[in-house]
Amino acid sequence: MANNYFRFKQFTVHQEQAAMKVTTDACLFGAWAAKNIAHNTKGNNILDIGTGTGLLSLMIAQQVNAQIDAIEIDKAAAEQAKENTANSPWKDRIHILHGDARVFDFNKQYDNIISNPPFYENELTSGDMLKNTAHHDAGLLISELLGIISRQLKDDGRFFLLLPFKRYEEIKAVILSHSMKLINTCLVKQSNRHSFFRVLIAGGKKEGATVTEELAIKDDAGSYTDEFSRLLKGYYLYL
Repeated sequence: MANNYFRFKQFTVHQEQAAMKVTTDACLFGAWAAKNIAHNTKGNNILDIGTGTGLLSLMIAQQVNAQIDAIEIDKAAAEQAKENTANSPWKDRIHILHGDARVFDFNKQYDNIISNPPFYENELTSGDMLKNTAHHDAGLLISELLGIISRQLKDDGRFFLLLPFKRYEEIKAVILSHSMKLINTCLVKQSNRHSFFRVLIAGGKKEGATVTEELAIKDDAGSYTDEFSRLLKGYYLYL
C-alpha cells in the first residue's frame, strides 16, 4: 500500500486523494524537465497538463522562477494539488485549475508545457474509475494531448512528456502529425540488466539539434546510478 505522502527536501506531496501516486519515473521526469527548462529554454510561464498531486509543478517551481498553471480534470486530485502547492514555498507561483484541458480557455500560450499523460491506451481497464482515468487514455488520447500542446505552446516553446517506451515510435509519429519536432529524448531502464521501459521526450515547433540519451535508475548493486543521483539530489531526502 502506497504512503499517503512523499516528503522531499523542500516540499511534501500528499496523495491520498489522487489515483496517480508519486513514482520514481515521475520524479525522474520532473527533475529532467526542470533541468532542461532551467538551462535550455525560456521558462516565464509553464502549463502542467494533468497535474494530479502537483508533483511536476512543484519540482519545476523549485528550479525555475516561473508562473505555472496546472490543470487537473479530477476534482479530488485538483483539491489535493491545491493543498500541496499551498503548503510549498512556491504557492504564489503555482495556480491549480480544475477542468478538462481539451475545452479549457487558457487565454494564453506557454513557454513550456509538461505532462505525465495517461498510459496504456486501448488496453484493458481496471474497475477503479479514478485509476482508469489516471492510467488509461480513455479520457484523453495522446493525439488529443498533442493537439492541446500544439495550440497552447508558443512558437519558440518546448514541451516535455513522459511515456512508456513501447509507445516511442507512436508518439514520434503523432508529434510529426501536429507539425512539431522531437528535440531531445532520454530512454530509461530500471538497470542495465533491464530493457527500456520509459521515454522522456522534449519537443517543440522549431527544429533543434536532436539528442538521444540513455539512463539507468539503479546500478547492478541496486544503488541509484550517478546519473540518477545527480538529477534527484536536489529533491530526494537521502541523496
